[in-house]
Amino acid sequence: MSSHPSELAAGSRPLRIDFKGSARQTIGVEWEFALVDAVTRELSNEAGAVIAEIGESPRVHKELLRNTVEVVTGICENSRAAMDDLRATLAPARRIVRARGMELFCAGTHPFAKWSAEQLTDAPRYAELIKRTQWWGRQMLIWGVHVHVGVSSAHKVMPIITSLLNQYPHLLALSASSPFWDGGDTGYASNRAMMFQQLPTAGLPFHFQEWSQFEQFVHDQKKTGIIDHMNEIRWDIRPSPHLGTIEVRIFDGVSNIAELGALVALTHCLIVDLDRRLDAGEHLPTMPPWHVQENKWRAARYGLDAVIILDEDSNERLVTEDLDELLNRLEPVAASLGCADELAQVADIYARGASYQRQRRVAEDTDGDLVAVVDSLIAELEL
Repeated sequence: MSSHPSELAAGSRPLRIDFKGSARQTIGVEWEFALVDAVTRELSNEAGAVIAEIGESPRVHKELLRNTVEVVTGICENSRAAMDDLRATLAPARRIVRARGMELFCAGTHPFAKWSAEQLTDAPRYAELIKRTQWWGRQMLIWGVHVHVGVSSAHKVMPIITSLLNQYPHLLALSASSPFWDGGDTGYASNRAMMFQQLPTAGLPFHFQEWSQFEQFVHDQKKTGIIDHMNEIRWDIRPSPHLGTIEVRIFDGVSNIAELGALVALTHCLIVDLDRRLDAGEHLPTMPPWHVQENKWRAARYGLDAVIILDEDSNERLVTEDLDELLNRLEPVAASLGCADELAQVADIYARGASYQRQRRVAEDTDGDLVAVVDSLIAELEL
């Protein structure tokens, strides 16, 4: 975040942002994990030591907090290949973590951790983030999943992002896994979604249709000193120009690979479907920003019980009923991408209950024992 907004001359034209473009509609996945003590289930600020033992790897990264490691894939053809890639990295990483007396844990939030006790990773961009955001930034004790999907050219990016916002509540409700915070039930399915948007460049993207609008936005952000680099735009769905992808960052942390594979397949299918509809000359459907904002809140609050707004005419429907229809419509797309089985598993999530529902069931069955909730989430990570 620049302290010298005058570095860009007044009246200067926005610099061109080159979108690399992807020749194929490939995918990549980023999966954030917390480290927890094997006995107490408290968070462990040992990511640096774990990553040092793993060694230099493009597949394992540090994050804002020292309790977090991020596992990433290479460029993959489909969801199944991405899950195989993640397993290959996670299996040896988990052995190192367990040998150090810890376990890998993934959910949108930790049920009882205290944010004030967690340590920041030593990196200039993280220090600058906290310097600017202060108390709001220090609370970011949250974990998520990011999915990249390749798009061929810049002119497609903003129409796809703006139309994909219609499925925002579906993706959030399916992945919602953060009902607890600081030892209490928040009443939300995804407390993480509400917390992350506190950061000044996070939250819902603007409803742009042209790449030039995004270029102007980045120009304005840099000129006014809000950001120095585009990666500081932390939208829930954002362009990644250097990768040639659209990055979907809606998801809460996902505890197991089967659900992750289903969510990745759904994301892949949604973006490829919109891409193909653009190629066919279709004007992609959008909703007013106020409907999109309301849908985000409803999905965060009620999860799979959310009644969502469907269109600009303000029609409404239970999100799971709309998912049934959506999954049926996307079956041919999934078949063409080689992820039909994974897409079909999306329905299993709301048949057996999303993570936030499973966590609450464990808490109810154990008289509110949140250590048992952490135990259950750790047990779900089967490779």
